[in-house]
Amino acid sequence: MSIRIAIPSKGRISGPAVELLEKAGIGLTDNSNRKLFSHTFDPEISVMFTRAADIPEYVEDGAADIGITGLDLIKEKKADVELLEDLHFGYTKLVIAAPETSDFKTAEDLKNVKTVATEFPQLTKDYFTNKNINAKILSLTGATEVAPLIGVADVISDLTSTGTTLKMNHLREIDTILESSIMLIANKDSLKTKYDKIESIQTGIIGVIQAEGKKLIMANVKKEDLNEIKEAMPGMGGPTISEIYGKEGIVSVHAVISEKDVFETINKLRKIGAKDLLVLPIERILE
Repeated sequence: MSIRIAIPSKGRISGPAVELLEKAGIGLTDNSNRKLFSHTFDPEISVMFTRAADIPEYVEDGAADIGITGLDLIKEKKADVELLEDLHFGYTKLVIAAPETSDFKTAEDLKNVKTVATEFPQLTKDYFTNKNINAKILSLTGATEVAPLIGVADVISDLTSTGTTLKMNHLREIDTILESSIMLIANKDSLKTKYDKIESIQTGIIGVIQAEGKKLIMANVKKEDLNEIKEAMPGMGGPTISEIYGKEGIVSVHAVISEKDVFETINKLRKIGAKDLLVLPIERILE
């Protein structure tokens, strides 16, 4: 049973997507010399590199069983695919923006818009149609920020994550069309006929995501201090306690905690009297 995963060949999603697959145990055997297709360490799984914008259609048509791409692209293509998982990276939003000097300051002002420039004509058309605004949608393939400045559009709809590019071009956000992140998607027929394999891939990826920002902390403590230790390192489900062979009155405790809490937790444990403290990375967490 073969599974083909489509991921972007370049751009902001490509590197993180490859890294995610590798952490999930689906390493590429020929990543150093990337071609259109790449084998993985699992003989039943291959990876196809293509444009992020084409992935929703490839997955819908069955050219790929699974894909990693942005929700914005999925919605723009109106792709009939199964949304398996939000991968929690690549956060961005599609917004309406206008020149800072224009009269377009609020969403209400958009009723006077005549022309909108965008790389997302379908989503933009749906937005204005839902607001009963008869605006012309000008489809561009890049540099939409310049459109109002050269007089070919009143406003634009464009992706932004920090707003920096819009500000650099003296544009201000007026309204949000869609909030987006990177999604794991599947072909609906493949999900039926290859469910077990797809589910195992999804589980591996989820395990990597759940491990992000988590550390395993371990320490040896006196049994009499366990109540204080529990308060200091509650972890995901409370600390796990194990007996230590040959150490009367001493136990080993370990818990998964957030990376941002490591410094404070270690200092609390040391004050209680914990010894032999270890902080270890976690590759995957499967619940």
